[in-house]
Amino acid sequence: MSFNSLPFLVFILFFFLFWPILKKKKNIRYLYLVTSSFIFYGWWDWRFLFLIVFSGFIDFFAAKLINNNRKQAKLFLILSLLVNLLSLSVFKYSVFLAEQLENIFQLVSISIKLKERLPEFTYILPIGISFYTFQSMSYTIDVYKKTLKPTNNVLHFFAYLIMFPQLVAGPIVRAKDFLEQLNQNRKISTFEFWNAIKLIIIGYFQKTVIADNLGVFVDNAFAGVNNQSGLYWWVVMICFAFQIYFDFSGYSQIARGLAKLMGYHFKMNFNHPYLAVSLKDFWNRWHISLSTWFRDYVYIPLGGSKKGKLKSHINMWMTMLLSGLWHGANINFILWGGFHALGLSMERILGSSFAKRKIRINEFIAGILVTIYVLIGWVFFRSSSIEQIGTIINQMFDINFNYNFIRENLNAFVFLLIAFVIEGGYYLQKQINWLEKFNKLKHIEVLQYSLMICSIVFFRGPEQEFIYFQF
Repeated sequence: MSFNSLPFLVFILFFFLFWPILKKKKNIRYLYLVTSSFIFYGWWDWRFLFLIVFSGFIDFFAAKLINNNRKQAKLFLILSLLVNLLSLSVFKYSVFLAEQLENIFQLVSISIKLKERLPEFTYILPIGISFYTFQSMSYTIDVYKKTLKPTNNVLHFFAYLIMFPQLVAGPIVRAKDFLEQLNQNRKISTFEFWNAIKLIIIGYFQKTVIADNLGVFVDNAFAGVNNQSGLYWWVVMICFAFQIYFDFSGYSQIARGLAKLMGYHFKMNFNHPYLAVSLKDFWNRWHISLSTWFRDYVYIPLGGSKKGKLKSHINMWMTMLLSGLWHGANINFILWGGFHALGLSMERILGSSFAKRKIRINEFIAGILVTIYVLIGWVFFRSSSIEQIGTIINQMFDINFNYNFIRENLNAFVFLLIAFVIEGGYYLQKQINWLEKFNKLKHIEVLQYSLMICSIVFFRGPEQEFIYFQF
């Protein structure tokens, strides 16, 4: 059930019709959240509910055993991690691993058809498996680290694990931030109510108006429709950069708005990443819940930056490569992670060198350089093969300033202009105090959100699934 579908609108209407009544008693509230989330997720494929229930029960009992038996806590943690990583590997990576092994065997003239021997279910990727698996893993890890007390109520745990607004595409919610919220029966204020509605409107506008309209142009380009070189591919990658940003940010905003209507708070997941002045800054702004997850559960446990410069670079490379692999069972995602790891390493080395020489780069120039690097990185992310990556990057650096394609794709450029205005407007508000105050005037806000609602109704693009559903 997708946020931008009619069944979801019907589902959410009925959910909030009964929510004010059923949320008053704790166990009934948990049961209602779990049941609704099962309906929401089972709408795609009810069979994979068994996978969530199985891994969820493993982690629920593993956390209790970790807390009650500290001598064998590590054993129970390993069991929990193995179950989660095994299920993730089977459903997400088994076909990819079989393909890579077949390629290796072919190099030594051995022909083994591993893919043909895999069970049929391994070819189906459960929606959002990476999100709820990471969320469940963080629960047992935090209990092991003694930063969280496990819940004794299985419905309480499942209400946290599979709460429908963020179940299939995040943001990744931490148990230590959310379990206590679920305990409370909060009555939302009028101010919170309208903030929630605004978040939902922004989310739908970002997804259906900007992302989906830009997606048509981007999909045609990567499908080889009217392809050109030079300027064309830079424009395509700028469109894709805004498409994936507003697609994923749109989902996160809707999820945050729905949670707020229920009386809960999800942390911000995107903070205007294309205004970053360094790659580190970009990753502090992009998919924040995932970036901080990898920082807290991969980078820091590996040693972070405490064991010398070389080890910190190795730890960062391992983290970024795993982050790339998390996004999908394809070599292009690993290359994307490696490309960003390379950029972050270069940034650290040059930053240290510049600091010694007291050299400072203008923030505007730094922002342009970061944006160019990120755009090239998106080629790795969006391409379907290594050959396509090479072709596109070669064409990007072919000197060709032909802009006739703009007239043929005016629709996309209208929405690209809107994206620039939105991000540029936010930047200017932060620089000019009176502009920020002007933008917060009630009648200006009403005008803005009215225009967004009209755009959602009249200018929505062709309906597309959220990009991060595939992860």
